[in-house]
Amino acid sequence: MDLSQLFSLFVASRVLHVTTAVVLVGGGFFLRYVLMPAASSTLSDAEHDKLRGAVVGHWKKFVHGGIGVMLLSGLFNYFKVILEGTHKGDGLYHGLIGTKILLALGIFFIASALVGRSAGTAGIRQNARKWLTVNFLLALVIIAISGFLRMRGVPAPKGTAAAVTAVASPK
Repeated sequence: MDLSQLFSLFVASRVLHVTTAVVLVGGGFFLRYVLMPAASSTLSDAEHDKLRGAVVGHWKKFVHGGIGVMLLSGLFNYFKVILEGTHKGDGLYHGLIGTKILLALGIFFIASALVGRSAGTAGIRQNARKWLTVNFLLALVIIAISGFLRMRGVPAPKGTAAAVTAVASPK
Protein backbone atom coordinates (compact mmCIF):
# COMPACT_ATOMS: atom_id res chain seq x y z
CA MET A 1 0.00 0.00 0.00
CA ASP A 2 1.23 3.46 -0.90
CA LEU A 3 1.29 5.46 2.35
CA SER A 4 1.03 8.75 0.45
CA GLN A 5 -2.64 7.90 -0.13
CA LEU A 6 -3.15 8.21 3.63
CA PHE A 7 -1.36 11.57 3.94
CA SER A 8 -4.50 13.48 4.96
CA LEU A 9 -5.32 10.87 7.60
CA PHE A 10 -1.77 11.04 9.00
CA VAL A 11 -1.93 14.85 9.18
CA ALA A 12 -5.36 14.75 10.86
CA SER A 13 -4.09 12.22 13.41
CA ARG A 14 -1.02 14.34 14.22
CA VAL A 15 -3.12 17.52 14.56
CA LEU A 16 -5.63 15.72 16.79
CA HIS A 17 -2.82 14.31 18.95
CA VAL A 18 -1.04 17.63 19.42
CA THR A 19 -4.27 19.60 19.96
CA THR A 20 -5.43 17.16 22.61
CA ALA A 21 -2.06 17.40 24.36
CA VAL A 22 -2.26 21.21 24.31
CA VAL A 23 -5.75 21.16 25.84
CA LEU A 24 -4.84 18.66 28.57
CA VAL A 25 -1.47 20.17 29.51
CA GLY A 26 -2.84 23.72 29.28
CA GLY A 27 -5.90 22.81 31.31
CA GLY A 28 -3.79 21.22 34.02
CA PHE A 29 -1.50 24.27 34.07
CA PHE A 30 -4.51 26.60 34.38
CA LEU A 31 -5.96 24.55 37.23
CA ARG A 32 -2.68 24.46 39.15
CA TYR A 33 -1.31 27.95 38.62
CA VAL A 34 -4.42 30.11 38.10
CA LEU A 35 -7.65 28.59 39.43
CA MET A 36 -6.36 26.87 42.57
CA PRO A 37 -4.49 29.90 43.96
CA ALA A 38 -7.38 32.25 43.12
CA ALA A 39 -9.97 29.96 44.70
CA SER A 40 -7.83 29.38 47.80
CA SER A 41 -7.33 33.08 48.41
CA THR A 42 -10.91 34.26 47.80
CA LEU A 43 -13.32 31.47 48.72
CA SER A 44 -14.41 29.98 52.01
CA ASP A 45 -13.72 26.27 52.51
CA ALA A 46 -17.34 25.39 51.69
CA GLU A 47 -17.34 27.51 48.53
CA HIS A 48 -13.97 26.11 47.54
CA ASP A 49 -15.22 22.52 47.94
CA LYS A 50 -18.32 23.33 45.88
CA LEU A 51 -16.21 24.89 43.12
CA ARG A 52 -13.76 21.96 43.18
CA GLY A 53 -16.62 19.49 42.74
CA ALA A 54 -18.06 21.44 39.81
CA VAL A 55 -14.69 21.86 38.10
CA VAL A 56 -13.75 18.19 38.50
CA GLY A 57 -17.17 17.16 37.19
CA HIS A 58 -16.54 19.03 33.94
CA TRP A 59 -12.77 18.50 33.68
CA LYS A 60 -12.92 14.71 34.02
CA LYS A 61 -14.78 14.47 30.69
CA PHE A 62 -11.86 16.19 29.00
CA VAL A 63 -9.33 14.08 30.89
CA HIS A 64 -10.96 10.74 30.07
CA GLY A 65 -11.77 11.66 26.47
CA GLY A 66 -8.32 13.18 25.99
CA ILE A 67 -6.58 10.07 27.29
CA GLY A 68 -8.55 7.98 24.79
CA VAL A 69 -7.67 10.32 21.93
CA MET A 70 -4.00 10.45 22.94
CA LEU A 71 -3.76 6.64 23.11
CA LEU A 72 -5.48 6.07 19.76
CA SER A 73 -3.76 8.85 17.83
CA GLY A 74 -0.38 8.07 19.40
CA LEU A 75 -0.69 4.41 18.46
CA PHE A 76 -1.74 5.37 14.94
CA ASN A 77 1.16 7.83 14.59
CA TYR A 78 3.64 5.20 15.79
CA PHE A 79 2.09 2.63 13.45
CA LYS A 80 2.84 5.03 10.58
CA VAL A 81 6.53 5.17 11.60
CA ILE A 82 6.68 1.38 11.67
CA LEU A 83 5.02 1.08 8.23
CA GLU A 84 7.41 3.64 6.74
CA GLY A 85 10.42 1.94 8.28
CA THR A 86 12.10 5.33 8.67
CA HIS A 87 13.48 4.51 12.11
CA LYS A 88 14.22 0.83 11.63
CA GLY A 89 17.25 -0.02 13.74
CA ASP A 90 17.31 3.48 15.27
CA GLY A 91 17.77 2.55 18.92
CA LEU A 92 17.83 6.15 20.16
CA TYR A 93 14.50 6.92 18.50
CA HIS A 94 12.78 3.82 19.85
CA GLY A 95 14.26 4.30 23.32
CA LEU A 96 13.03 7.89 23.48
CA ILE A 97 9.60 6.99 22.08
CA GLY A 98 9.36 4.23 24.70
CA THR A 99 10.30 6.77 27.38
CA LYS A 100 7.61 9.16 26.09
CA ILE A 101 5.01 6.40 26.21
CA LEU A 102 5.90 5.43 29.78
CA LEU A 103 5.85 9.07 30.92
CA ALA A 104 2.50 9.58 29.18
CA LEU A 105 1.05 6.55 30.96
CA GLY A 106 2.22 8.07 34.26
CA ILE A 107 0.54 11.36 33.34
CA PHE A 108 -2.66 9.53 32.43
CA PHE A 109 -2.67 7.73 35.77
CA ILE A 110 -2.13 10.91 37.78
CA ALA A 111 -4.72 12.86 35.76
CA SER A 112 -7.26 10.05 36.19
CA ALA A 113 -6.55 9.84 39.91
CA LEU A 114 -7.04 13.61 40.28
CA VAL A 115 -10.53 13.46 38.76
CA GLY A 116 -11.45 10.03 40.12
CA ARG A 117 -13.33 8.90 43.18
CA SER A 118 -11.39 5.80 44.20
CA ALA A 119 -10.37 5.60 47.84
CA GLY A 120 -7.02 4.20 46.72
CA THR A 121 -6.12 7.45 44.98
CA ALA A 122 -7.54 9.83 47.60
CA GLY A 123 -4.00 10.77 48.66
CA ILE A 124 -3.29 12.10 45.19
CA ARG A 125 -6.45 14.22 45.27
CA GLN A 126 -5.55 15.52 48.74
CA ASN A 127 -2.19 16.70 47.34
CA ALA A 128 -3.59 17.97 44.04
CA ARG A 129 -1.19 20.93 43.81
CA LYS A 130 1.81 18.64 44.07
CA TRP A 131 0.48 16.10 41.56
CA LEU A 132 -0.62 18.74 39.04
CA THR A 133 2.94 20.11 39.25
CA VAL A 134 4.40 16.62 38.74
CA ASN A 135 2.13 16.10 35.72
CA PHE A 136 3.17 19.41 34.23
CA LEU A 137 6.87 18.60 34.68
CA LEU A 138 6.40 15.16 33.11
CA ALA A 139 4.63 16.83 30.18
CA LEU A 140 7.58 19.21 29.77
CA VAL A 141 9.93 16.23 29.54
CA ILE A 142 7.72 14.67 26.86
CA ILE A 143 7.67 17.96 24.94
CA ALA A 144 11.47 18.18 25.16
CA ILE A 145 11.87 14.62 23.87
CA SER A 146 9.40 15.30 21.05
CA GLY A 147 11.21 18.50 20.09
CA PHE A 148 14.56 16.72 20.07
CA LEU A 149 13.26 13.89 17.90
CA ARG A 150 11.59 16.31 15.48
CA MET A 151 14.75 18.42 15.09
CA ARG A 152 17.03 15.37 14.93
CA GLY A 153 15.14 14.01 11.96
CA VAL A 154 15.80 10.62 10.46
CA PRO A 155 19.46 9.58 10.59
CA ALA A 156 21.07 8.31 7.40
CA PRO A 157 21.24 4.52 7.25
CA LYS A 158 24.54 3.06 8.45
CA GLY A 159 27.02 2.45 5.68
CA THR A 160 25.73 5.18 3.37
CA ALA A 161 27.94 7.98 2.14
CA ALA A 162 26.09 10.51 4.33
CA ALA A 163 26.69 8.43 7.44
CA VAL A 164 30.37 7.90 6.60
CA THR A 165 30.88 11.59 5.80
CA ALA A 166 29.28 12.71 9.04
CA VAL A 167 31.62 10.49 11.03
CA ALA A 168 34.77 11.31 9.01
CA SER A 169 34.38 15.09 8.78
CA PRO A 170 36.33 17.12 11.36
CA LYS A 171 34.55 19.59 13.64
